[in-house]
Amino acid sequence: MAENKPKRIEDLRKKDDLLVVTGAGGFIAGSLVRYFHDKGFSRIRAVDKKSFDEWYQRTPGVESLRLDVSFRDNCVKACEGAAEVYNLAADMGGMGFIERFRVECLRSVLINTHMIEAAQKAGADRYFFSSSACAYNIDLQKDTRCLALKESDAYPANAERGYGWEKLFSEIVCQEYWAERGLKTAIARFHNVYGPNGTWDGGREKAPAALSRKVIEAKDNGSCAVEIWGDGTRTRSFMYIDDCLNGIDMIMHCDELVASPINLGSSELVSVNELLDIIEGIAGFKVKRSYDLSAPKGVGGRNSDNTMIKRILGWEPSTPLRAGMAKTYAWIAEQYALRKVGKKVVL
Repeated sequence: MAENKPKRIEDLRKKDDLLVVTGAGGFIAGSLVRYFHDKGFSRIRAVDKKSFDEWYQRTPGVESLRLDVSFRDNCVKACEGAAEVYNLAADMGGMGFIERFRVECLRSVLINTHMIEAAQKAGADRYFFSSSACAYNIDLQKDTRCLALKESDAYPANAERGYGWEKLFSEIVCQEYWAERGLKTAIARFHNVYGPNGTWDGGREKAPAALSRKVIEAKDNGSCAVEIWGDGTRTRSFMYIDDCLNGIDMIMHCDELVASPINLGSSELVSVNELLDIIEGIAGFKVKRSYDLSAPKGVGGRNSDNTMIKRILGWEPSTPLRAGMAKTYAWIAEQYALRKVGKKVVL
C-alpha cells in the first residue's frame, strides 16, 4: 500500500494553469472537464470534432473548440499554452463498433501522434493518454473465468484487432516521448467505463447502457423482450465514471507512474446475464431473453488486476456495480422519456 497520500491536480497546479481535454464532447472527457471545473480550475479548453449540440456536456465557463484532432494543425491550436493535456479523443464505441469499424479505430493513432507532439512543443509538462484493456493479449481472455489481467499481460503482444493495436502502439509513443524528450506521460488502461451522460443508443453504446435501454424499451412497449449479443456467459468488469475520474487525476500526477501503463478498472467481474439480472432488479421488471449468437461478442472474459494501482496509489475503483447501475439506469430512463415526448437528447 502507498505510504503517502497520492497527489491530485490541486497539489501540483495553479488554478489558472491551462488544462486541455480532447474528446470533450464525449462521455468520459466531458465528465473530466466538469470534474476539473468543479475543483475550481478556471482555464480549461475542451476540444471535440462534433458540433456543439452533439456534446453530452458543455460546462459553463469552459473554452470549447470544435476541432478534428486527427489533423496536426488542429492539435497545435488545441495545445497552445497548455500546462497539461488529456487526450481522450478516439473513434470508438461498444463491441459492435470496434469489431465492424477497425480501420476507423486504427486511424485514431493519428490523434495521439499529433497531439503528443503538439503538447510537447507547446511546453506542456504532463500528458495523459486513455488506453484500453483491449490492448491485452487476447489469448489470455478466451475463458469466461479468466484470470484478472495484470499490466505485464500486454506482452507478448496480441491485442484486439484494430482498436487494441492502436492503443498498444500509442502507449509506446507515450513511453518514448518521456524517454527521449522528457514529457511526463500517464497511461491508463480503461476497463469498460459506464455512467450517466454517455452513449446509450445508436450503435456505439456499451453493454451497461445498451441493456438498460433495452429493458426500458421492453417495459415501455410491453414486449418484455430483450435480445442479448452472444450467449450471455461472457464476463467483464465495469467501472463507474466517478472512479474513472479520480483514477485519471491520481495517475496523471503520480511521478512513480510516469510512462507506465496501469489498469484503471473495477475488479468486480460479472457475466452479461448477471449484468442484466442487476438491471432487472433496478427496474423492477423481468424480461424474456433471446440470444443472438451471430452478433459481435468480443473476448470470453476480461477483468482488471488491481495489485499495481493498490500498491502505488493505495486506492482502486470501488463503486459497487449495482450502485453505479442504479444511477445510470435512472439517467437513461429520463433521456428515453424526454425523447419519447419529442425533446432533443444526445444519444
